[in-house]
Amino acid sequence: MNFEAIGENFPLYLSGLGITLKLLSLSLACGLLLALPLAVVRTVSKGWASRLVWVYTYAFRGTPMLVQLFLCYYGLAQFDAVRDSWAWPWLSSASFCAWLTFTLNTAAYTTEIIAGSIRALPAGEIEAAKALGMGRGLMLRRIVLPAALRRALPAYGNEAIFMLHGTALASVVTLLDVTGAARAVNAKYYLPFEAFITAGAFYFVLTLGLVGLFRWAEARWLKPMMNR
Repeated sequence: MNFEAIGENFPLYLSGLGITLKLLSLSLACGLLLALPLAVVRTVSKGWASRLVWVYTYAFRGTPMLVQLFLCYYGLAQFDAVRDSWAWPWLSSASFCAWLTFTLNTAAYTTEIIAGSIRALPAGEIEAAKALGMGRGLMLRRIVLPAALRRALPAYGNEAIFMLHGTALASVVTLLDVTGAARAVNAKYYLPFEAFITAGAFYFVLTLGLVGLFRWAEARWLKPMMNR
């Protein structure tokens, strides 16, 4: 065991940690914002809009995120129309492609999580809101979405952890996240065990932090509702 090289390169791991946290937080935040209206369309609409959302979620949940990342970063570059478009400065950026892929992927899973929670709402809550004269929009804002988001916390916590682990794929498109830092240390010192066990320790601590955060959120918002 030789952790001397790890100590020398610890600032590189900390820099990678910043990139990992940035990708994770931006992807989860943007994915959740995208998933909320899509989940409503998925459950409320019965026409073509709901079917389009289903196709989107099925496509992203049915293919590996690594393939999606390769298609976004490497695949789109082969088309002249993309390279000549206004979007090329963005699509040629590894950071943007990683963020876009992670956002669309987590939004697909989150859409189905929230949609499932909406479908699972007790009929009595909906009937009570209608009895109070609430319109559909007001009922969604005041009753349906708050209750669905609370019930979705356990499943969404798992999705956030999966997304944290998924950010390790950013290293394959040249980003120096935590995994990218481990790969760089291994390439320089040929110490795969020390390099990657250090990366694993970072992910383990981050996972513990996410688990604690979602347990606190469940105790704060979900358990009181279930005990009523």
